Amino acid sequence: MFYLRVAMRAMVPCATIMSEASRLDSAGLFEKLFELSPDAIVVVDRAGRIVQASAQAEQMFGYAQADLLGQRVEKLIPERFRDGHPKHREVYNAESKVRPMGAGLELLGRRADGSEFSVDIMLSPIETPDGPVVLCAIRDISKRKRAEAALERSEEKFRIFVESVKGYAIFQLDPEGRIRTWNAAAERMKGYRAEEIIGGHFSCFYVPEDVATKKPEQELQAAVETGRSEDEGWRLRKDGSRFWAHVTITPIREKSGTLMGFVKITRDETARRNAEETLQRSEEHARMLFDLSPDAVLVCDAEGRIREANARVEALFGYRREELLGQPVDVLVPERFRGAHAKHREGFVAEPRMRPMGAGLQLFGRRKDGSEFPVDILLGPVERESRKIVFVVVRDLSERKRYEEALRRSEEEKRYLEEELTTTHQFEEIIGNTSGLKRVLRQVETVAPTDATVLILGETGTGKELIARAIHNLSGRKEFPFVRLNCSAIPAGLLESELFGHEKGAFTGAIAQKVGRLELAHRGTLFLDEIGDLPLELQPKILRALQEKEFERLGGTRTIPVNVRLLAATNRDLAKMVEERQFRSDLYYRLKVFPVEIPPLRERLEDIPMLVKYFVSQHARRMNRHIETIPPEIMEALVRWPWPGNVRELENFIERAVILSPGPTLRAPLKELHIAEPAIEAIAAASGNLQDVEREHILQVLREAKGMISGPNGAAERLGLKRTTLNSKLKKLGIKRSDYI
Repeated sequence: MFYLRVAMRAMVPCATIMSEASRLDSAGLFEKLFELSPDAIVVVDRAGRIVQASAQAEQMFGYAQADLLGQRVEKLIPERFRDGHPKHREVYNAESKVRPMGAGLELLGRRADGSEFSVDIMLSPIETPDGPVVLCAIRDISKRKRAEAALERSEEKFRIFVESVKGYAIFQLDPEGRIRTWNAAAERMKGYRAEEIIGGHFSCFYVPEDVATKKPEQELQAAVETGRSEDEGWRLRKDGSRFWAHVTITPIREKSGTLMGFVKITRDETARRNAEETLQRSEEHARMLFDLSPDAVLVCDAEGRIREANARVEALFGYRREELLGQPVDVLVPERFRGAHAKHREGFVAEPRMRPMGAGLQLFGRRKDGSEFPVDILLGPVERESRKIVFVVVRDLSERKRYEEALRRSEEEKRYLEEELTTTHQFEEIIGNTSGLKRVLRQVETVAPTDATVLILGETGTGKELIARAIHNLSGRKEFPFVRLNCSAIPAGLLESELFGHEKGAFTGAIAQKVGRLELAHRGTLFLDEIGDLPLELQPKILRALQEKEFERLGGTRTIPVNVRLLAATNRDLAKMVEERQFRSDLYYRLKVFPVEIPPLRERLEDIPMLVKYFVSQHARRMNRHIETIPPEIMEALVRWPWPGNVRELENFIERAVILSPGPTLRAPLKELHIAEPAIEAIAAASGNLQDVEREHILQVLREAKGMISGPNGAAERLGLKRTTLNSKLKKLGIKRSDYI
């Protein structure tokens, strides 16, 4: 046992050997340690022959000691490595030094039965009286290798899942709470890059008050004791900002029960918490939001069979997990979509790709009881060990869809009110003292308290909308919306949708539900301006809605009750249109319950000075001008002009005059009126009316606008008229294009 004693002296510190040798027989002790070592020990001479082998070596390699002694050490090496091993041994003998275990080499041993197993080897050179030898301590690490491979597969599967689920920060902790892995969602949510945070303690995400009470440690302990820790509370980002998080911590254990670490899943619930505050934290909404839980997650194979399902699947679809495993995923799809779903699934399997949520698809799930509900779905294809699987993340959109519909209505109302607020009215109050205007105001006071339909008649620019607003403001509906719709300003193809609204998908381009003006005016007043331009095909529909007090959205099947007061206005002769069958008689008589006719400005000459002063004051204040004087000759010219565009034309003219007046005196561009007073009188005397004056005035403006009717600086804008109104006047006055071009 000489080699044995020398070898063991090399393995035990000298001081220890000397101390022990003073009390015990050192040779006996060394031999005992040699035989009881958990590792196999083999002593090899420089020629590579085995000169000593421990009992553990016999057991590990399956050889009797007699079969090993004198044999070359290559006997214990797999055959495919034997030819190259002598060269490695020669190199080692040339520069002998201790090579510890764990040197990172992938080594294999060979048993007597030919089987191979993973080993780690320590080499220690030893000098003996008979020459140098090498002590080889051999450790069987095959179990450890299998455990490492299993762990690697587990971690790879975990990594694939983490990368497939984009909405969660998912990372691993070691048993002490230090961060081991970090996914992209965690970086986006918390602001740390992987190299900044890995190795740090997860308590850095907790607010100071929670750290002070040792909440992070308590959550880890709770996860160890109960198998899962779940919490909601404030967490910190890298920049110090707070967000409300839903957190679950799950322990990871070996089969033996040894704790390997934890999986921590964090979801940002700040939006949900803000929604709770927006909804005034009512008990019903709080309970509904509290019941929201993580999304349902399924794992399906290439054939579409369900292989795994989480607990949320049970709650969402009403199936027990064991009922779903092995079933085709089509069982969760409504029956009317199953035929098409199979084709979509085949196409997806043929060309797998990540399909995120929010792809704009209208998707539905089917519960066990047959009921359906809207969902959003993420598909994450994964190919693992020649096997294709798909992660399916299902999010219930039922509540969100209801909120979106309510929000859509609210946004429609807000958009309309914003349009109303930004509308430029001709004036803020009714200006004038003529008998004709006073008669109109008395009619307004008489009819306003009732719910009667009012038909407001008058030329363009006389202030029909102002009268309509006055009726609404004096009525019992003044606390509710005043909704205006100009029937001539919207293309006929879109007018029905604007009036009644439409459902999503009702026609090409209907990408969302729209609330119509009639529905927005519920309990208030609906003002249909230019009612004479309402298409014939829409007239019976609005008549029915008024009579039945209900309607259906375009593309919808649900009847919506509505209570509105109708005010209508037009500058056209509806009675003549009825005779010419351009307007329905039943709608005409329904509108003509209480007609109010507004006189044109040429019949209110006494009101012109008041209007001029009012408009000068308004526009000067808006432009930060200080106009104190209106020359008499200007006022006289304005009073004598017939104003075919009525009050709107007068206001536009005064606005231009204010722009051209840098000083305290108004400078009006009277040349824009184009016809001198003698000419006006001559034409009026010859014709007996002002129609020729109006015709000549329009012709002059058209010539200056170079024949352009609409658009910026066009004739309609210069005259203060709408394009459709000017076209009507051209037809009425017999003006042809050749007259002004």
